[in-house]
Amino acid sequence: MNFKIYTVSNKIDKFYIEAIKEYKKRLSRYCKIELIQVKNEEQILKKISDKYYKISIGVTGQNISSEELADKINTFCISGNSDIALIIGAAKITYDEAISISSMEMDLGLITTVIFEQLYRAYRILNNQPYHK
Repeated sequence: MNFKIYTVSNKIDKFYIEAIKEYKKRLSRYCKIELIQVKNEEQILKKISDKYYKISIGVTGQNISSEELADKINTFCISGNSDIALIIGAAKITYDEAISISSMEMDLGLITTVIFEQLYRAYRILNNQPYHK
């Protein structure tokens, strides 16, 4: 799987970046993942390929559990759809799907960190591995 996580922000706090780096390292055994920070939505439109399945992350999307996220990743793998773009903080883009991690507004860095953590948790679930951290 190839994940690209787009955020409309030019700065995520250092402590979030450190956590994201840790989860990126952990995820490297399961998938390719890249964080792409852009200043505006137009830059996402220029950078994102049409082959990517686009998922909006925001407060208005469908709430899903960690297990449902794992099932969704498994379905993508089975269907051969291995290029996934998770887009945080952009409203003008046409998405294939919208999911929510919370109905509360949160700091962009926190949302991004939670997405990395949930992807890691999903892969641990899919591989029947314990998750202690």
